[in-house]
Amino acid sequence: MVRALVALAGMALVASPPTGETAFAAPAKAAKKKAAAPPVELPPLTIAAQRVTSWVADSGDNQSLPYIVIDKPAATIFVYDASGKPVATGPVLIGIAEGDDATPGVGSKKLSEIGPAEKTTPAGRYLAKFGRAAGNTKVLWVDYATSVAIHTIPPGNKENRTKRMLSPEIDDNRVTYGCINVPKAIYNGQIATLFGKKGGYVYILPDSKPLEATFPPLHARPVTEAVR
Repeated sequence: MVRALVALAGMALVASPPTGETAFAAPAKAAKKKAAAPPVELPPLTIAAQRVTSWVADSGDNQSLPYIVIDKPAATIFVYDASGKPVATGPVLIGIAEGDDATPGVGSKKLSEIGPAEKTTPAGRYLAKFGRAAGNTKVLWVDYATSVAIHTIPPGNKENRTKRMLSPEIDDNRVTYGCINVPKAIYNGQIATLFGKKGGYVYILPDSKPLEATFPPLHARPVTEAVR
């Protein structure tokens, strides 16, 4: 079934599978090695976000790759480099419907066939890589099978997404078909640079599932030990 164009909806739909291809061309030579950017100051994290970020940092679960934590209930993204240093944070837009599982087969549906309850951003741990979507658009594929990707706000959208991303109301951030829309500055500045060559991990916190059901290693980490 023909998949729809990423730029026309909140869910990025498939044209070709993700690969290790570099998403953005790097300059042939750098005259001087740039100094490492200082870590960003993070806003207060929710307990769930603290538990996940502490676990990843302590265990090395990211396997020396950059990683992203998406706090769905807070509609916030946290971007970390391979060493675990926070490099960016900001608001995100996520699926219209609350829910932590993708409907089986949703990635093969036309946008017009996706029901309101199916427009969820699934929770979990994903190995994400840049790949092409329909229209030769490059996106960071989070879950290729369900057509969930990270990308900027699509042009020509009719839902006032930019305004909704900046709104202080979390409910305003639920507007996509399941994909995660992020600010251009974060996407082009940090995500493209860090994830462009080898990809990295994306940890999406649940709306309603127990955190331990989404990330089983947390069973061995009591809340009092993980939150610091």
